Amino acid sequence: MKLYKKAGNTIQILSFPGEDISKGCYLIIEDGHAKRSMIVQVIDVQFANVPGIMEELLRDSFEDESVCGEQTDPLDITCHILYIQDARLLICKIHGTVENEELVLDNCWLPSRTQSKIRRLSIKSLFDLLGIGRSLPILLGETYELTHLIVDARALDGKLNIITGKKGTGKSHLSKILVLGLVDQMATTIVLDLNGEYARLGFTSDGKENRYCRKIHVLVPALNFRVPLAQTSLSVMQKILIYALNLPGISSREFRRIWKSLHERGSLTLHDLGEAIKGWNCNQNVKDALYSRYYSLVHSNFFTDHPAEGVLLQEIFQKTENGGAIVIDLSDASPTERQIVVEYTLGMLQELLSERSIKPVFLFAEEAHLYLRETYWDDIVTRMRHLGVFTTFITNQPNTVQENIYRQADNVFLFNFINEHDLEIISRAAKVDVETAISIVRDLPPHYCLVLGTAVKDFPIVVKVRELDVQTGGQTRLFFSERQIERASIARSSET
Repeated sequence: MKLYKKAGNTIQILSFPGEDISKGCYLIIEDGHAKRSMIVQVIDVQFANVPGIMEELLRDSFEDESVCGEQTDPLDITCHILYIQDARLLICKIHGTVENEELVLDNCWLPSRTQSKIRRLSIKSLFDLLGIGRSLPILLGETYELTHLIVDARALDGKLNIITGKKGTGKSHLSKILVLGLVDQMATTIVLDLNGEYARLGFTSDGKENRYCRKIHVLVPALNFRVPLAQTSLSVMQKILIYALNLPGISSREFRRIWKSLHERGSLTLHDLGEAIKGWNCNQNVKDALYSRYYSLVHSNFFTDHPAEGVLLQEIFQKTENGGAIVIDLSDASPTERQIVVEYTLGMLQELLSERSIKPVFLFAEEAHLYLRETYWDDIVTRMRHLGVFTTFITNQPNTVQENIYRQADNVFLFNFINEHDLEIISRAAKVDVETAISIVRDLPPHYCLVLGTAVKDFPIVVKVRELDVQTGGQTRLFFSERQIERASIARSSET
């Protein structure tokens, strides 16, 4: 390999036949004179554009088709021409400099063309240099070189993460690996499970209990997740009414007065709340607005007057002090019920974290645009982040994630995308180099992921996400099963 050209943070390298170089691998350019080396990543492999190469290819094609008999090469130059024709041009991105066996972010110097030696840098050597995953390891999978990619759980602590890719590429599978990896490191995770995919994480694929069984706490709204109305704070209830049920501001102020009146009398029940709204002295339109929202609360079956039937989040958190996952299964909830439950959960999280009643938590939100109000996007990455809610968004529709979320994301896990519009949106992430993302992501096979950000010390790494022996749930019900196909085939055979 020979150093050819540099433009900005892009290096072009000539590669010759026999050199095993592929897109995504790392190279090290060692300059013996300068006593330092440059690390670059190959983002594209092209044929070298040698002057006259098209003429030579056309001449070869013509000779192959037209010339008969024995061909001679008296000057023995054919092998050299073929060697040049197969030369590659490697488009590489500069990622850092190694000086005195330490990595420094100095991309300003230029290695010597004549003195430099270029070789492939193994992923294992790169990981040793970066010190990835040494303290609190979470195994994600294997690289192309069959080296384990182990990230440090601290790279997710206090961070904002995005997992995105087109449908069926393995986003939710990676999310489950991160959830269980954090549980292994004694962290508490909350999963807003839209499709019921996480409820069986405590069981192996053949239905047996695994080591996570007692650490996965599944809450199903209106079944085993109901909350006592009397133990719900006014601020949380108002958030539910305003943001989940769209209660106008004037009606919200009247509700505040009703709630305080009932609280002072010690009669804060669903029945008393309904009667108080009916008899409240206010504008009829306000009364109708309040009663319609009250009706939605009652029919959600999420609130109860019986403390014995209720579940308090703080009690669930006590069960996860040594690591655990709280899975809120929203698969059977209506859109309105989903928003009520999510508003309650996030509202309670803010209160408990503000009071320092619980430790910081990791929140995993699948397709959050379906149940998170827009104002929560900013709230999650600013105030709630400082309080101790560290969010991972999982989506196959990158345009539903606000641009400021991409710009503040600390880690981005990219699966395959071929749609230009989707790739353009993803490239807005601060941790993403546009050319690297567009070039590598569009060629990723299913279950391969490009990891960017703090987790890999800002060195993009392609990883094949490992298998997970758990019951994932949430699979699409198909009409044509293998058995039905077999029956149809037998029926056609009998007809003929």
